[in-house]
Amino acid sequence: MKAVTYRRYGGPEVLEYGEVPEPKVGPDCVLIHVKAAAVNPVDWKAQAGLLDPVLETVFPVIPGWDVAGVVERPGPAAPGFRVGDEVIGYAREDFLHRGTCAEYVAPHLRALARKPRNLSFEQAAGIPLAGLTAYQALAKVLIVTEGETVLAHAAAGGVGSMAVQIARHLGARVIGTASERNHDYLRGLGAEPVTYGEGLAERVRELAPDGVNAVLDLIGGEALATSADLLAPGGRLASIADPAVIGLGGRYVFTQPDPEDLLYLTALAERGPLGVEVAAVFPLEKTADAQRLSIEGHTRGKIAIKVR
Repeated sequence: MKAVTYRRYGGPEVLEYGEVPEPKVGPDCVLIHVKAAAVNPVDWKAQAGLLDPVLETVFPVIPGWDVAGVVERPGPAAPGFRVGDEVIGYAREDFLHRGTCAEYVAPHLRALARKPRNLSFEQAAGIPLAGLTAYQALAKVLIVTEGETVLAHAAAGGVGSMAVQIARHLGARVIGTASERNHDYLRGLGAEPVTYGEGLAERVRELAPDGVNAVLDLIGGEALATSADLLAPGGRLASIADPAVIGLGGRYVFTQPDPEDLLYLTALAERGPLGVEVAAVFPLEKTADAQRLSIEGHTRGKIAIKVR
């Protein structure tokens, strides 16, 4: 099969496009004919070696954890899936080797759920990692409830835009940080936009003088440090970007594969509260260019990889 791989740590320049063996299908796994994958910052961070302290790496590595595709063959212990089913998946394994930037992938059934019927494969591929990250952080870590105020950083990005929509569905008021050019986009999602950078604390306090109930940090660094001072009494803080959140009394979030959570997101997408904006689509052989766009850090929504 065709796939994109890397044989050593590095940037987009280490990616190669070519033939690799088709994955074997274990008893609890499902062979997926990949229609689309998505690029996430964790892909190129792992590729750079930043996850080496916590994840074993078996070279060559196929990057990518997000997938949308069609069931080609279920394993014998995966009776819930049939040939031809359209699925999405957060196909993260416990080591780096078999990713989703390929014509076929064989993830464990715990990684998969039904694809939203109303979304294209490129849109659907943008849901798993970003959607699970936002949902698990908001509903299971921050435990956001109706009537609360949530501050979401980088709210126009892949995870941020999902977080805005999910928090609004949970009944929360959302203040979202973004560049000025994305403010109308955030308003369209139901958030109140503020510009990040110097003076952020004052701008947030103008909207929430008594503080915010929860902060979802997607940036780390100064934004995280500022956020701790914006919490109302009893407020909660979580970050997916900076473990320093623990020293501030918050929680560090690492997304888990969960089929029930994925089905929740599928249902939200089909009912309308959750949409996916695709900023750009690249063919599989141009995955390096897709990574370069992601590394720039100014993308609104998701970057998709289309697999022919």
